[in-house]
Amino acid sequence: MTKRFRRVLVANRGEIAVRVLRGARALGYETIAVYSDADASALHVREAHRAVRIGPAAATESYLSIERILDAAKSSGAEAVHPGYGFLSERAEFARAVVDAGLVFIGPDAASIEAMGNKSAAKSRMIEAGVPCVPGYQGGGGDDAWLEAARSIGFPVMVKAAAGGGGRGMRLVHDAGALADALRSARSEAQNAFGSGELLLEKAIVGARHVEIQVFGDRHGTVVHFGERDCSVQRRNQKVVEEAPSPAVSEVLRAAMGDAAVRAAKAVNYVGAGTVEFLLDREGHFYFLEMNTRLQVEHAVTEMVYDVDLVAWQLLVAQGERLPLSQDDITARRRGHAIEVRLCTEDPAQGYLPQTGTVLLWQPPEGTGVRVDTYLETGAVIGPFYDSMQAKVIAHGTNREEARTRLIQALAETALFGVQSNREFLARIVGSDAFGADDVATDFLAKNESLVTAAPPRHHLVLAAAAFTIDDARRLTERGALDPSLLGWQSNLAMPTAMTLAHRGHDASLTLTPIGPGAYRIAHGEGSPGVSEVRELACDGASLRYTLDGVRHVARYARRGDALWLDAEGATDSYVDRTYHPAEKAVAGADGLVRANMDGKIVRVAVEAGAKVDKGQLLVVLEAMKLELEFPAPIAGTVQEVNARTGDQVTTGQVLVRIS
Repeated sequence: MTKRFRRVLVANRGEIAVRVLRGARALGYETIAVYSDADASALHVREAHRAVRIGPAAATESYLSIERILDAAKSSGAEAVHPGYGFLSERAEFARAVVDAGLVFIGPDAASIEAMGNKSAAKSRMIEAGVPCVPGYQGGGGDDAWLEAARSIGFPVMVKAAAGGGGRGMRLVHDAGALADALRSARSEAQNAFGSGELLLEKAIVGARHVEIQVFGDRHGTVVHFGERDCSVQRRNQKVVEEAPSPAVSEVLRAAMGDAAVRAAKAVNYVGAGTVEFLLDREGHFYFLEMNTRLQVEHAVTEMVYDVDLVAWQLLVAQGERLPLSQDDITARRRGHAIEVRLCTEDPAQGYLPQTGTVLLWQPPEGTGVRVDTYLETGAVIGPFYDSMQAKVIAHGTNREEARTRLIQALAETALFGVQSNREFLARIVGSDAFGADDVATDFLAKNESLVTAAPPRHHLVLAAAAFTIDDARRLTERGALDPSLLGWQSNLAMPTAMTLAHRGHDASLTLTPIGPGAYRIAHGEGSPGVSEVRELACDGASLRYTLDGVRHVARYARRGDALWLDAEGATDSYVDRTYHPAEKAVAGADGLVRANMDGKIVRVAVEAGAKVDKGQLLVVLEAMKLELEFPAPIAGTVQEVNARTGDQVTTGQVLVRIS
């Protein structure tokens, strides 16, 4: 049963909410946003015709609350609900509740979501439909049964959450001794992420590609596909780079995989946008992984290659319309190549540790064939409550190399200051010889570990940061806005000034001597110090221009307090003037204090006061931005205090455990 609608509520946030709201508005629909307290001033709120508050920052009390979403729909007069992706998008109970409330759910029916929502049940159904599946074990029994099944399948095996995806609740296990711990941690993570700790085992296909097929169905029995996307470059089983078409897929293989995906969708009477995911081995055999019953994060590459608007198709199909194009028409539309990267606020060199903070400057790239999907803007606050992905940068070209070249340039032009991001990491991947040669599989990053390591800081940026910091302070002093005695300066401002500048965990000791307006001689280095000269230092909007030892440079910059952010030549760094800061301990935790390294929620406390612990023993597990972060004991000793309980929300720097 379908009905017409014109007022659409988007039950999501961030870049996907902005994407859907803009798409719906462009087609003439009235749009309604929902927001938590953390998102009261977010871009998606302003993109909608109306916005409704749905609760506190915690997702469980806002974006994951079916009751609050439906209350918002009722109070705003919404006639249809688009779930976006993540949050409630693959919850059958949500789809059913929307329909029961007399609204249109812009997505598949609840029965289809249920059929594919549990990986174990979905796999059984796919086997019946003749879709190739990975050998595995559907679960049940105690750890002994799991161990017996794993040995029967053959190591390595993959432990997977039966009720979810996105890499959460997933563990690669190489031998029998590691299975029990993998099951325990995967159950915990799956329970926290999806509300179900149910797991399954699958044979790990080593060196395989992750290739998925975009499918679309209507209520008239038609299901089509839009070819494949290659999502093999992953970190922690979560996608980093996606491209269409896959360089490894021939026309014959594309037809076979597309046919299998269509059979999978028809087996559950699928309506709307969905994705059937496969593993593709080196011999060209493919195996069903799962079906995502929603729009995918990476839908943009398909849209660019096939010149379609999948959100527009969703809105049409939800009202009972037939698909706008036949399979032959879709196949004939394929043009060129598109590559997408996920811009996340995280530190790849520290295990992809999520980062929070306020955006000092957001500057997206522009250019032919470049698209950016985001909610970011200067002044946006990135907190610990939601996913670390903040934007998607996509480039299209007539072939893969042209798309790759455009994407490399687009990343160089992207500026995100105030919060550390993975931009340089993405640029290293896309610009690498291995990626350029399509030497790609799901173990790509494991085989190319150097891409994860942070590049050393650019020496000339360190000198520019020091000169700018001093010059800015001197300008304030000249205007009477700053007392030079607070900086330890002599009354003669031409005297040399010592500075300690922190960057990437290191302190640089410098001595700067003014030699003219916007000009400084800088002594730097240890042992036999080098001397450089910065001249013609000038600021123009968000650009910093200077000449270093006779060479002209331009860098983008932003500043907050003692922190200065500079970006040049594809490298972004923050610099903190620590000249008059107290010294910090050389080894974090050497004092026995275990502190939260970011804001988040405590999901497990493994010790109690009075317990004896060994160095490295697990103490606390913190959940932030959908990741679980484990905190081991930094020293051996006795636990004196435990200042965290399961469910507590903690802040960066807060002491969780004290050991002596």
